[in-house]
Amino acid sequence: MRTHPYAEATYRIVCLPDGAFGVEVDVPDRSPATVTSFDTEAAAEDWIARNKQRVIEQTGLKPRFRGSWPRR
Repeated sequence: MRTHPYAEATYRIVCLPDGAFGVEVDVPDRSPATVTSFDTEAAAEDWIARNKQRVIEQTGLKPRFRGSWPRR
């Protein structure tokens, strides 16, 4: 299975000149990119968490069907 391009990404919250926040995304073997513009640091942190969750979902690590996990 191919690895998702963002599976090994690192994220860093940065302050922007206008007082907003950005997220610097550094993917191995690529130039870093900055996602802007978040009003608060918490909003930037939320974006990071959602992006990491999307990567997990797209790698196929979770079950494809809701009822596929064993029930207790």
